[in-house]
Amino acid sequence: MRWLPAIYVAAVLVLEPLTPVQWPVSFLLIALPVVAAFAHGPVAVAAITVFAASFEAVLAGTPCCAGRSVGYLWERHYVAVYISTTLVGVLGTILAAHRTRRERTLATVRSVAETAQRVLLRPVPHHLGQVCVETLYLSAAAEARIGGDLYEAVPTAQGVRLLIGDVRGKGLLAVETAATMLGAFREAAHDETDLAGVARRVERSMSRRAAHLPGSDVSERFVTAVFAEIPDHEPVVRIVNCGHPPPLLITRDGVTELDPTDPSPPINLGVLLGDDYHVDVEPFSPGDHLLMYTDGVTETRDRTGAFYPLVERIRSWAALPPRELLDQLHQDLLAYSDASLHDDIAALAAYRLPGETPG
Repeated sequence: MRWLPAIYVAAVLVLEPLTPVQWPVSFLLIALPVVAAFAHGPVAVAAITVFAASFEAVLAGTPCCAGRSVGYLWERHYVAVYISTTLVGVLGTILAAHRTRRERTLATVRSVAETAQRVLLRPVPHHLGQVCVETLYLSAAAEARIGGDLYEAVPTAQGVRLLIGDVRGKGLLAVETAATMLGAFREAAHDETDLAGVARRVERSMSRRAAHLPGSDVSERFVTAVFAEIPDHEPVVRIVNCGHPPPLLITRDGVTELDPTDPSPPINLGVLLGDDYHVDVEPFSPGDHLLMYTDGVTETRDRTGAFYPLVERIRSWAALPPRELLDQLHQDLLAYSDASLHDDIAALAAYRLPGETPG
Protein backbone atom coordinates (compact mmCIF):
# COMPACT_ATOMS: atom_id res chain seq x y z
CA MET A 1 0.00 0.00 0.00
CA ARG A 2 2.86 2.42 0.67
CA TRP A 3 4.18 1.86 -2.84
CA LEU A 4 0.76 2.36 -4.44
CA PRO A 5 1.29 6.10 -5.30
CA ALA A 6 4.55 5.30 -7.11
CA ILE A 7 2.88 2.47 -9.02
CA TYR A 8 0.03 4.81 -9.94
CA VAL A 9 2.44 7.47 -11.32
CA ALA A 10 4.34 4.79 -13.25
CA ALA A 11 1.09 3.63 -14.85
CA VAL A 12 0.33 7.22 -15.93
CA LEU A 13 3.81 7.55 -17.46
CA VAL A 14 3.29 4.34 -19.40
CA LEU A 15 -0.06 5.50 -20.78
CA GLU A 16 1.07 9.04 -21.67
CA PRO A 17 3.18 8.24 -24.78
CA LEU A 18 0.67 5.63 -25.94
CA THR A 19 -2.25 8.07 -26.21
CA PRO A 20 -2.83 10.92 -28.69
CA VAL A 21 -1.92 14.48 -27.71
CA GLN A 22 -5.59 15.45 -27.48
CA TRP A 23 -6.10 12.77 -24.79
CA PRO A 24 -4.25 14.18 -21.75
CA VAL A 25 -3.69 11.21 -19.47
CA SER A 26 -2.19 13.55 -16.87
CA PHE A 27 -5.76 14.23 -15.70
CA LEU A 28 -5.55 10.90 -13.91
CA LEU A 29 -3.10 12.44 -11.43
CA ILE A 30 -6.03 14.21 -9.77
CA ALA A 31 -6.67 11.00 -7.81
CA LEU A 32 -3.06 10.63 -6.63
CA PRO A 33 -3.53 12.37 -3.22
CA VAL A 34 -6.45 10.06 -2.35
CA VAL A 35 -4.40 7.03 -3.40
CA ALA A 36 -1.60 8.22 -1.10
CA ALA A 37 -4.02 8.76 1.81
CA PHE A 38 -4.57 4.99 2.12
CA ALA A 39 -1.10 4.37 3.55
CA HIS A 40 0.66 7.70 4.19
CA GLY A 41 0.33 10.42 6.79
CA PRO A 42 -1.06 13.93 6.22
CA VAL A 43 2.37 15.54 5.67
CA ALA A 44 3.27 12.98 3.01
CA VAL A 45 -0.12 13.41 1.31
CA ALA A 46 0.36 17.21 1.21
CA ALA A 47 3.79 16.75 -0.36
CA ILE A 48 2.41 14.28 -2.90
CA THR A 49 -0.33 16.80 -3.77
CA VAL A 50 2.30 19.43 -4.61
CA PHE A 51 4.17 16.84 -6.67
CA ALA A 52 0.99 15.82 -8.54
CA ALA A 53 0.10 19.41 -9.50
CA SER A 54 3.68 20.12 -10.59
CA PHE A 55 3.91 16.93 -12.59
CA GLU A 56 0.62 17.74 -14.33
CA ALA A 57 2.16 21.05 -15.40
CA VAL A 58 5.23 19.23 -16.69
CA LEU A 59 3.14 16.85 -18.77
CA ALA A 60 0.97 19.71 -20.00
CA GLY A 61 3.71 22.07 -21.21
CA THR A 62 6.86 20.07 -21.93
CA PRO A 63 7.24 19.25 -25.63
CA CYS A 64 9.95 16.66 -25.09
CA CYS A 65 7.83 14.62 -22.67
CA ALA A 66 4.25 14.91 -23.89
CA GLY A 67 4.52 16.38 -27.37
CA ARG A 68 2.63 19.54 -26.39
CA SER A 69 3.68 23.17 -26.64
CA VAL A 70 4.36 25.34 -23.62
CA GLY A 71 1.13 27.16 -24.34
CA TYR A 72 -0.85 24.23 -23.01
CA LEU A 73 0.55 24.96 -19.55
CA TRP A 74 -2.03 27.66 -18.76
CA GLU A 75 -4.82 26.37 -20.93
CA ARG A 76 -8.09 26.58 -18.97
CA HIS A 77 -8.65 22.82 -18.84
CA TYR A 78 -5.21 22.30 -17.28
CA VAL A 79 -5.77 25.13 -14.82
CA ALA A 80 -8.96 23.35 -13.77
CA VAL A 81 -6.90 20.20 -13.29
CA TYR A 82 -4.43 22.01 -11.02
CA ILE A 83 -7.27 23.41 -8.92
CA SER A 84 -9.04 20.03 -8.74
CA THR A 85 -5.81 18.29 -7.72
CA THR A 86 -5.28 20.85 -4.94
CA LEU A 87 -8.83 20.41 -3.63
CA VAL A 88 -8.53 16.63 -3.73
CA GLY A 89 -5.16 16.97 -1.98
CA VAL A 90 -6.76 18.95 0.86
CA LEU A 91 -9.43 16.25 1.24
CA GLY A 92 -6.78 13.53 1.06
CA THR A 93 -4.73 15.24 3.77
CA ILE A 94 -7.79 15.41 6.05
CA LEU A 95 -8.55 11.74 5.29
CA ALA A 96 -4.96 10.72 6.09
CA ALA A 97 -5.08 12.63 9.40
CA HIS A 98 -8.38 10.96 10.32
CA ARG A 99 -7.07 7.50 9.36
CA THR A 100 -3.89 8.00 11.39
CA ARG A 101 -5.89 9.07 14.44
CA ARG A 102 -8.19 6.05 14.14
CA GLU A 103 -5.21 3.70 13.80
CA ARG A 104 -3.68 5.11 16.97
CA THR A 105 -6.99 4.71 18.81
CA LEU A 106 -7.33 1.12 17.60
CA ALA A 107 -3.77 0.34 18.66
CA THR A 108 -4.52 1.71 22.14
CA VAL A 109 -7.74 -0.33 22.39
CA ARG A 110 -5.90 -3.50 21.37
CA SER A 111 -3.13 -2.83 23.87
CA VAL A 112 -5.64 -2.37 26.70
CA ALA A 113 -7.58 -5.47 25.62
CA GLU A 114 -4.42 -7.59 25.46
CA THR A 115 -3.41 -6.40 28.93
CA ALA A 116 -6.87 -7.22 30.29
CA GLN A 117 -6.72 -10.62 28.57
CA ARG A 118 -3.40 -11.41 30.26
CA VAL A 119 -4.84 -10.42 33.63
CA LEU A 120 -8.08 -12.35 33.11
CA LEU A 121 -6.57 -15.44 31.48
CA ARG A 122 -3.14 -15.47 33.01
CA PRO A 123 -0.61 -17.89 31.50
CA VAL A 124 -1.12 -21.45 32.70
CA PRO A 125 2.04 -23.31 33.84
CA HIS A 126 3.01 -25.90 31.25
CA HIS A 127 3.91 -28.56 33.82
CA LEU A 128 1.86 -29.20 36.94
CA GLY A 129 3.24 -32.29 38.63
CA GLN A 130 2.61 -35.27 36.35
CA VAL A 131 0.36 -33.24 34.04
CA CYS A 132 1.33 -31.10 31.07
CA VAL A 133 -1.20 -28.34 30.27
CA GLU A 134 -1.49 -26.23 27.11
CA THR A 135 -4.13 -23.65 26.19
CA LEU A 136 -5.59 -21.96 23.11
CA TYR A 137 -7.67 -18.78 22.92
CA LEU A 138 -9.07 -17.19 19.75
CA SER A 139 -11.27 -14.12 19.81
CA ALA A 140 -13.82 -13.58 17.06
CA ALA A 141 -13.42 -9.78 17.48
CA ALA A 142 -9.96 -8.87 16.26
CA GLU A 143 -10.32 -5.32 17.63
CA ALA A 144 -11.04 -6.53 21.16
CA ARG A 145 -9.23 -9.87 21.53
CA ILE A 146 -11.14 -10.55 24.70
CA GLY A 147 -14.42 -12.26 25.42
CA GLY A 148 -16.42 -14.47 27.74
CA ASP A 149 -14.59 -17.77 27.22
CA LEU A 150 -12.35 -18.77 30.14
CA TYR A 151 -9.98 -21.47 31.35
CA GLU A 152 -7.74 -22.13 34.35
CA ALA A 153 -5.49 -24.83 35.81
CA VAL A 154 -4.59 -24.91 39.51
CA PRO A 155 -2.30 -27.37 41.32
CA THR A 156 -3.86 -28.41 44.64
CA ALA A 157 -3.43 -31.02 47.35
CA GLN A 158 -6.05 -33.16 45.57
CA GLY A 159 -4.23 -32.94 42.22
CA VAL A 160 -4.47 -30.64 39.23
CA ARG A 161 -7.87 -28.98 38.96
CA LEU A 162 -8.99 -27.62 35.61
CA LEU A 163 -11.76 -25.31 34.48
CA ILE A 164 -13.11 -24.27 31.12
CA GLY A 165 -16.25 -22.20 30.70
CA ASP A 166 -18.32 -20.04 28.41
CA VAL A 167 -20.28 -17.01 29.62
CA ARG A 168 -23.68 -16.74 27.93
CA GLY A 169 -23.35 -13.12 26.93
CA LYS A 170 -21.13 -10.63 25.17
CA GLY A 171 -19.27 -7.42 25.86
CA LEU A 172 -17.89 -6.03 29.10
CA LEU A 173 -20.53 -7.76 31.21
CA ALA A 174 -19.34 -11.15 29.92
CA VAL A 175 -15.76 -10.21 30.74
CA GLU A 176 -16.78 -9.17 34.26
CA THR A 177 -18.68 -12.43 34.72
CA ALA A 178 -15.68 -14.44 33.50
CA ALA A 179 -13.40 -12.60 35.92
CA THR A 180 -15.75 -13.36 38.82
CA MET A 181 -15.95 -17.01 37.81
CA LEU A 182 -12.17 -17.37 37.61
CA GLY A 183 -11.64 -15.66 40.96
CA ALA A 184 -14.16 -17.94 42.64
CA PHE A 185 -12.60 -21.06 41.10
CA ARG A 186 -9.05 -20.13 42.09
CA GLU A 187 -10.12 -19.87 45.72
CA ALA A 188 -12.46 -22.87 45.78
CA ALA A 189 -9.96 -25.17 44.06
CA HIS A 190 -7.68 -24.95 47.11
CA ASP A 191 -10.33 -24.87 49.83
CA GLU A 192 -12.75 -27.62 48.77
CA THR A 193 -11.81 -31.27 49.25
CA ASP A 194 -14.00 -32.70 46.47
CA LEU A 195 -14.76 -31.51 42.94
CA ALA A 196 -18.52 -31.22 43.49
CA GLY A 197 -17.76 -28.89 46.40
CA VAL A 198 -15.71 -26.69 44.07
CA ALA A 199 -18.70 -26.38 41.72
CA ARG A 200 -21.07 -25.54 44.60
CA ARG A 201 -18.66 -22.92 45.96
CA VAL A 202 -18.38 -21.27 42.54
CA GLU A 203 -22.17 -21.39 42.17
CA ARG A 204 -22.65 -19.55 45.48
CA SER A 205 -20.12 -16.88 44.52
CA MET A 206 -21.75 -16.31 41.14
CA SER A 207 -25.23 -16.17 42.70
CA ARG A 208 -24.12 -13.50 45.17
CA ARG A 209 -22.70 -11.46 42.32
CA ALA A 210 -25.88 -11.77 40.22
CA ALA A 211 -28.03 -10.63 43.14
CA HIS A 212 -26.25 -7.25 43.21
CA LEU A 213 -26.51 -6.54 39.48
CA PRO A 214 -29.35 -4.36 38.15
CA GLY A 215 -31.82 -5.74 35.61
CA SER A 216 -33.41 -9.17 35.38
CA ASP A 217 -31.61 -10.05 32.17
CA VAL A 218 -28.27 -9.56 33.92
CA SER A 219 -29.31 -11.57 36.96
CA GLU A 220 -30.30 -14.53 34.78
CA ARG A 221 -26.95 -14.63 32.96
CA PHE A 222 -25.24 -18.01 33.39
CA VAL A 223 -22.02 -19.87 32.59
CA THR A 224 -21.60 -23.35 31.14
CA ALA A 225 -18.48 -25.00 32.48
CA VAL A 226 -16.51 -28.21 32.95
CA PHE A 227 -14.56 -28.82 36.16
CA ALA A 228 -11.93 -31.55 36.05
CA GLU A 229 -9.58 -33.04 38.62
CA ILE A 230 -6.51 -35.16 37.80
CA PRO A 231 -5.17 -36.79 41.01
CA ASP A 232 -1.45 -37.30 41.30
CA HIS A 233 -1.67 -40.91 42.49
CA GLU A 234 -4.71 -42.31 40.68
CA PRO A 235 -4.98 -43.10 36.93
CA VAL A 236 -8.34 -41.34 36.67
CA VAL A 237 -9.87 -37.97 35.88
CA ARG A 238 -12.92 -36.66 37.74
CA ILE A 239 -15.31 -34.43 35.81
CA VAL A 240 -18.28 -32.23 36.68
CA ASN A 241 -20.04 -31.08 33.51
CA CYS A 242 -22.30 -28.05 34.02
CA GLY A 243 -24.15 -27.88 30.71
CA HIS A 244 -20.94 -27.62 28.66
CA PRO A 245 -19.75 -29.53 25.56
CA PRO A 246 -18.26 -32.84 26.71
CA PRO A 247 -14.46 -33.12 26.94
CA LEU A 248 -12.60 -35.54 24.69
CA LEU A 249 -10.47 -38.36 26.08
CA ILE A 250 -7.67 -39.13 23.62
CA THR A 251 -5.93 -42.48 24.17
CA ARG A 252 -3.99 -44.97 22.09
CA ASP A 253 -7.29 -46.72 21.38
CA GLY A 254 -9.04 -43.67 19.95
CA VAL A 255 -11.06 -40.58 20.86
CA THR A 256 -14.02 -40.71 23.25
CA GLU A 257 -16.54 -38.03 24.14
CA LEU A 258 -16.99 -38.00 27.92
CA ASP A 259 -20.71 -37.33 28.09
CA PRO A 260 -21.98 -36.81 31.66
CA THR A 261 -24.03 -39.63 33.14
CA ASP A 262 -26.00 -37.07 35.17
CA PRO A 263 -25.64 -33.51 33.79
CA SER A 264 -25.18 -30.76 36.36
CA PRO A 265 -26.85 -27.33 36.05
CA PRO A 266 -24.91 -24.42 34.53
CA ILE A 267 -23.30 -22.05 36.99
CA ASN A 268 -25.64 -19.30 38.22
CA LEU A 269 -28.72 -21.43 37.52
CA GLY A 270 -28.46 -23.44 40.74
CA VAL A 271 -31.25 -21.39 42.35
CA LEU A 272 -33.63 -22.48 39.57
CA LEU A 273 -32.41 -26.02 38.88
CA GLY A 274 -30.80 -27.03 42.18
CA ASP A 275 -27.13 -27.33 43.05
CA ASP A 276 -26.76 -31.11 42.76
CA TYR A 277 -23.40 -31.53 41.03
CA HIS A 278 -22.54 -35.04 39.87
CA VAL A 279 -18.94 -36.27 39.54
CA ASP A 280 -18.03 -38.71 36.75
CA VAL A 281 -14.83 -40.74 37.05
CA GLU A 282 -13.02 -41.78 33.86
CA PRO A 283 -9.74 -43.66 33.34
CA PHE A 284 -6.80 -41.36 32.61
CA SER A 285 -3.49 -43.18 32.25
CA PRO A 286 0.00 -41.90 31.41
CA GLY A 287 0.12 -40.87 27.75
CA ASP A 288 -3.58 -39.92 27.61
CA HIS A 289 -4.91 -36.49 26.61
CA LEU A 290 -7.93 -34.65 27.95
CA LEU A 291 -9.19 -31.96 25.56
CA MET A 292 -11.62 -29.40 27.01
CA TYR A 293 -13.10 -26.76 24.70
CA THR A 294 -15.89 -24.21 24.32
CA ASP A 295 -18.74 -24.48 21.83
CA GLY A 296 -17.02 -22.00 19.52
CA VAL A 297 -14.96 -24.97 18.30
CA THR A 298 -17.80 -27.31 17.36
CA GLU A 299 -20.01 -24.47 16.08
CA THR A 300 -17.42 -23.25 13.59
CA ARG A 301 -18.93 -23.52 10.08
CA ASP A 302 -17.51 -23.88 6.61
CA ARG A 303 -18.82 -22.13 3.49
CA THR A 304 -21.69 -24.60 3.19
CA GLY A 305 -22.80 -24.08 6.80
CA ALA A 306 -21.60 -27.48 8.04
CA PHE A 307 -20.37 -27.64 11.64
CA TYR A 308 -16.76 -28.46 12.42
CA PRO A 309 -16.34 -32.26 12.93
CA LEU A 310 -14.06 -32.08 15.96
CA VAL A 311 -13.95 -35.78 16.85
CA GLU A 312 -13.14 -36.84 13.29
CA ARG A 313 -10.36 -34.27 12.95
CA ILE A 314 -8.82 -35.01 16.35
CA ARG A 315 -8.46 -38.73 15.58
CA SER A 316 -5.70 -38.04 13.06
CA TRP A 317 -3.76 -35.88 15.57
CA ALA A 318 -4.07 -38.15 18.61
CA ALA A 319 -0.34 -38.87 18.72
CA LEU A 320 0.70 -35.19 18.80
CA PRO A 321 2.00 -33.53 21.99
CA PRO A 322 -0.42 -31.05 23.63
CA ARG A 323 1.09 -27.87 22.15
CA GLU A 324 1.26 -29.29 18.64
CA LEU A 325 -2.25 -30.68 19.03
CA LEU A 326 -3.69 -27.25 19.84
CA ASP A 327 -1.62 -25.56 17.13
CA GLN A 328 -2.97 -28.04 14.60
CA LEU A 329 -6.50 -27.42 15.86
CA HIS A 330 -5.96 -23.66 15.53
CA GLN A 331 -4.79 -23.89 11.93
CA ASP A 332 -7.51 -26.36 11.00
CA LEU A 333 -10.26 -24.13 12.43
CA LEU A 334 -9.01 -21.16 10.43
CA ALA A 335 -8.79 -23.23 7.25
CA TYR A 336 -12.22 -24.81 7.81
CA SER A 337 -13.94 -21.45 8.39
CA ASP A 338 -11.95 -19.62 5.71
CA ALA A 339 -10.47 -17.46 8.51
CA SER A 340 -13.90 -16.10 9.48
CA LEU A 341 -14.58 -17.14 13.07
CA HIS A 342 -17.91 -15.92 14.42
CA ASP A 343 -17.47 -16.88 18.07
CA ASP A 344 -14.72 -16.87 20.67
CA ILE A 345 -12.82 -20.14 20.99
CA ALA A 346 -11.00 -21.55 24.01
CA ALA A 347 -9.41 -24.96 24.43
CA LEU A 348 -7.32 -26.64 27.11
CA ALA A 349 -5.31 -29.83 26.63
CA ALA A 350 -4.11 -31.83 29.63
CA TYR A 351 -1.62 -34.65 29.12
CA ARG A 352 -0.54 -37.12 31.79
CA LEU A 353 3.20 -37.52 31.37
CA PRO A 354 4.53 -41.04 30.81
CA GLY A 355 6.29 -42.56 33.77
CA GLU A 356 5.42 -44.61 36.80
CA THR A 357 1.74 -45.54 36.69
CA PRO A 358 -0.17 -43.60 39.38
CA GLY A 359 -1.55 -45.81 42.12
